Amino acid sequence: MSIFCPLMKTSRILKITCLLWIAGLTLVSCTASRKPFDPDKKYSPEALRSDYRIFRGILQSAHPSLYWYTTKDSMNYFFNEGDSALRDSMTEPQFRTDLSYVIAKIDCGHTSIKTSKAYSRYLDTATESTFPFALKFWSDSMVITANLWRRDPIFRRGTVLKSINGYDARQLTDTLFNYVTTDGYSACGKFQTLSTGFTFAHLYKEVLGEKGSFDVRYIDSLGVERQAFVPLYNFKADTLNRIHSGLDPGNKKREKKQPSLEYFSSVNLQLDTVMKTAFMSVATFDRSNHLRKFFRNSFREIRRDHISDLVIDVRSNGGGDAGISTLLTRYLIDRKFRLADSLYTVKAPREYNKYIGKDFWYNLLTRFVTRREPDGKYHFRYFERHEFSPREKDHFNGQVYILIGGNSFSATTLFVGAIKGQKNVTVVGEETGGGHYGNSAWIIQDVTLPNTGVRFRLPRFRMVIDKNREKDGRGIMPDVWATPSARAIQLGIDFKSMKVRELIDQRKSQNR
Repeated sequence: MSIFCPLMKTSRILKITCLLWIAGLTLVSCTASRKPFDPDKKYSPEALRSDYRIFRGILQSAHPSLYWYTTKDSMNYFFNEGDSALRDSMTEPQFRTDLSYVIAKIDCGHTSIKTSKAYSRYLDTATESTFPFALKFWSDSMVITANLWRRDPIFRRGTVLKSINGYDARQLTDTLFNYVTTDGYSACGKFQTLSTGFTFAHLYKEVLGEKGSFDVRYIDSLGVERQAFVPLYNFKADTLNRIHSGLDPGNKKREKKQPSLEYFSSVNLQLDTVMKTAFMSVATFDRSNHLRKFFRNSFREIRRDHISDLVIDVRSNGGGDAGISTLLTRYLIDRKFRLADSLYTVKAPREYNKYIGKDFWYNLLTRFVTRREPDGKYHFRYFERHEFSPREKDHFNGQVYILIGGNSFSATTLFVGAIKGQKNVTVVGEETGGGHYGNSAWIIQDVTLPNTGVRFRLPRFRMVIDKNREKDGRGIMPDVWATPSARAIQLGIDFKSMKVRELIDQRKSQNR
């Protein structure tokens, strides 16, 4: 029998209440004592050089491909150049810009600079000003693809710009490419990076700096070159203007109900049963997207509907799980293949372990799945020796067209490179950003520099996909080139898809 005592219960409640009150007071005290983040804080030259020595030491001892495309003498020159810039105090963005210049010289698209965690949290709530245009770049041209000033009657999508503050397209790309990472010498990858979102606006601010407005020379609708002064876009001011005009989402007096954004999946399959053509979009090989099930269901439907032509769009696929990309390859390839001819890592000295994130998992993996060979490197022998076979069930044997571009990267190049040259495969588009000969990835760790908190991505494995391929530092080249134009951008035309449709129509007309 249990005995219930109200007094004992009340005493327990009081104790719990006191503990919660003390905990809450402690939390408030800690919060109050935490200093607000200052994005303009400057770090001393001593602190910067200390971080830089760690940055350089880790790259020189642990990056598996530091001298793959850049000679040791040249890389040391760039390291010294970056060090010589640290003679005065710097803010975090200034320090990151210096590191970005150096790290871009490695020519490894998986190695890049990241903000500190504190600066990243600041950016989540910051309302900064920026250059208002997103641009598409070519070697000698730049075209507006988006404008933050939504009601701007002049600078519409497709408008050709001749210069910004006196810099033409070639001068801008020659300058900013020094801070853009890509695999090897893939120029298309760098052009695509500048053309993605507002990357150009960010880099322009970090490298060249911003003033109150931009002197922009452009071509108007009559083909005449004009000049205009474009102000910075202020996110905070624009938000306030929308609130005052009744366009704020929380204001009941809306001028017009805005259409909701549609959700587009990272993978998609469309079937044209009349033309016997399938269009498959694969924007990632990330394992969290249920791609195994998607491929299984898709190729079953393709077989049931007797599809003869399959278009696979991987233009925006930055990579992901090599096991997933290999699975897609197996549905299409007509022979056995290996993932890589060599796949190995090098271990960093123990003094650097405390700066490298998730080092426990890296060490665990290398201990159980790699073996140290006479060359001193730790080789992942399974993938160097294992041969994958084509899938028998629902294997596609019709005509395959693959759309590629500068954003096709990492595991995507494993997929495209494996089946390129197959008699029923045609690759359409532009050079990939990912390297054709190989890359450095597999496991990528974040390194955190102790004084500034600045981070950088450190790939741990070097992969040579096929040693018989030419080591020219380029991406995968298309069989049929399809390049953009200002007119296509203005009209919103998908020029690469149009080119594939032309190829399919030509083939079918020849077979009639």
